[in-house]
Amino acid sequence: MRSARLLVGLLVVTLIAPQAAAEQEFPWSFTEPQARKPPPVESLQHAKRVRNAIDQFVWRRLEAAKLQPAPVASRLTLVRRAYFDLLGLPPTPAQVDAFLNDKSPDAWPRLIDTLLKSKHYGERWGRHWLDVARYADSGGYETDIYYRNAWRYRDYVIKSFNDDKPYNVFVQEQIAGDELWPDNLDLDPRRVYIVPAEKMRHLEARIGTGFYTLGPRVHESALDAKRLAYETMTDWVDTTAAAFMGMTLACARCHDHKFDPFTQQDYFALQAVFASAREVETPLWNAMGESDWRQSFPRVMAVKEARRAYQLFTAATAGKTLSKEQQERKQQLLANIGTAVLALPESTAGQGTIPYDPLMHIPTASVLTRKHPSLVETIRVLDRGELQSPREKVVAALPAQLAAVTQTKSTLADPFTARKQFALWLTRKDHPLTARVMVNRVWHWHFGRGLVETPNDFGNMGQPPSHPALLDWLAVRFVEQGWSVKKLHRLIMNSATYRQSSQFGETAHLQGDPENRLLWRMNRRRLEAEALWDAVHSVAGTINLATGGPPVVPPLASDEIASLRERWHWVVSADPQQHTRRGVYILARRNFKFPMFDVFDAPVDAVSCPVRDVTTVAPQALWGLNNPSVFRQAMLMAGRIGRSAGDDLAAQISLAWRLALGRPPTPDELDSAQQLVARLESEGESLKDPPDALKSLPPARAQALSKLCLALFNLTEFAFVD
Repeated sequence: MRSARLLVGLLVVTLIAPQAAAEQEFPWSFTEPQARKPPPVESLQHAKRVRNAIDQFVWRRLEAAKLQPAPVASRLTLVRRAYFDLLGLPPTPAQVDAFLNDKSPDAWPRLIDTLLKSKHYGERWGRHWLDVARYADSGGYETDIYYRNAWRYRDYVIKSFNDDKPYNVFVQEQIAGDELWPDNLDLDPRRVYIVPAEKMRHLEARIGTGFYTLGPRVHESALDAKRLAYETMTDWVDTTAAAFMGMTLACARCHDHKFDPFTQQDYFALQAVFASAREVETPLWNAMGESDWRQSFPRVMAVKEARRAYQLFTAATAGKTLSKEQQERKQQLLANIGTAVLALPESTAGQGTIPYDPLMHIPTASVLTRKHPSLVETIRVLDRGELQSPREKVVAALPAQLAAVTQTKSTLADPFTARKQFALWLTRKDHPLTARVMVNRVWHWHFGRGLVETPNDFGNMGQPPSHPALLDWLAVRFVEQGWSVKKLHRLIMNSATYRQSSQFGETAHLQGDPENRLLWRMNRRRLEAEALWDAVHSVAGTINLATGGPPVVPPLASDEIASLRERWHWVVSADPQQHTRRGVYILARRNFKFPMFDVFDAPVDAVSCPVRDVTTVAPQALWGLNNPSVFRQAMLMAGRIGRSAGDDLAAQISLAWRLALGRPPTPDELDSAQQLVARLESEGESLKDPPDALKSLPPARAQALSKLCLALFNLTEFAFVD
């Protein structure tokens, strides 16, 4: 049956696709965005609510459909929405109160500005981009090889968002940072150890090319250099097209694209753009820093020899009862290891801003650089995409039809700066795709759905924009405002469209536009896995908000780690403080996802992920109710409440609601919660191994409050943003 369905599908593609392509040779997205004039809003009632041009485009469509927009959301809803949207963290009761008590007319814009200045903004929006970049710390497949430097690209992305790096520069750095800003970290001998800011900026651009060093990789492909190169360039081209162009160019690898104007020639010409690139590990120190490290290398050797001495001793005494002298010798050998480790340099002079482990040699980043011209292989079109079936030679070139619509020569002038030329062409102000694609992504991450619902497919098989004029207006405005993502946030969030309630819907709306494509209300959205993790630890008061650095590895329950074939693939961070870092910093292995993230629809990171799935499945409830780590956080939240709210039960419940949901309980909720706590207290149970934070409460109240907090974690309202 399955084979029959597949055959029918292939026949449909073969017979119908050419006809579809003939009907529309170019996708709508191949035209340059036009600065559309915002349409007038005819209804006086609606016109009074207009905040900016976004509302004019949206509400004019609603008027045409005879649909009313939703009322403005409450200030409690808006402040929680803003915090989760921009920071991925719940607001504290004090932060909620500060906004509610600010009666000035610019309270909302000032809140947005405050959040955009937070260092945690980059973590939230960097995580979004990491989905698009198919970020992971390992290669996947059978052996899941480890990428020890992938986190430097992750930190580069976070910093870029925090710095509000112009998006065109962000794109250029990732595609061709090494070709656009070639440089090294040579020192000025008159200013010892001080690397000029410009050189550090160029180094940052090179780290951006790490975009291409963290894709999926088959371990065994290293046995065949040509196959490894082909698989690598296939990943590079497919991801480049999806992430920056919003196009499914991968369809043209085996044959001309069935629906969009891309040929096999186009596909392999883009592979030729990357043919001169190779991955290297570049030092993040200059020559003087490396010399300093080499000066300290005997300390590394001291650690090695101390370990070896301990290993020799344990081997010699294996199975024997140790004498008092031998026990003392064993302790001395262990102490020697500790002494040697402590003697290692935290960093050498002048390099304190570069975190590294001296046992892993000098700090490096995985980046792209150029091959020697004599090593650049010829790229050929492959029959049906098969490496063993080469056809005609191709040279580095832009996709022919896109080059034509941008009035650009397709063939690139210098094959050894092909990525530079491609990046500059892609970020031209008049490019039809680049600004549109990013504007649509930002809209999607704010509203839960893009103006184009297929953010990685702006082609003929993708969804057309729900508001094409608005998309064009935003794209043009984005470029005019210096490709600033933060200005785009302000524009979107200051609109009345963004501030609509999600709790709205009349019969006409549900019948005329049940999917809310016309934006007559705000979309209710579930928190992503990482944001849900952050929220649990934030309200429990345990979250570690340290930024950057190598990935952290929290401990897992025995059933969670049971499926891991190699236990050393999940080496738990020794410092317990690291176990409650933000989700964006947790180790992302392709073959073994952090179980909680896996349960809550973590992205498939083998390819660019434009939209996360949102499922409702039993394991989510089981994690929320039964996972020991979640109940531990519930106990810690109860301890936080006990410390802050005193002994009064009503005050404790009120604080629990404000921490978890960003609002006070309703009278009915307060009454129900009090009854629940009283019933749980009457059962006389006590907690096993309660944290110190709970020991100030009576045992019965401690267990009752802990279970109440666990119930709050499992409310739909906790996991969703209105």
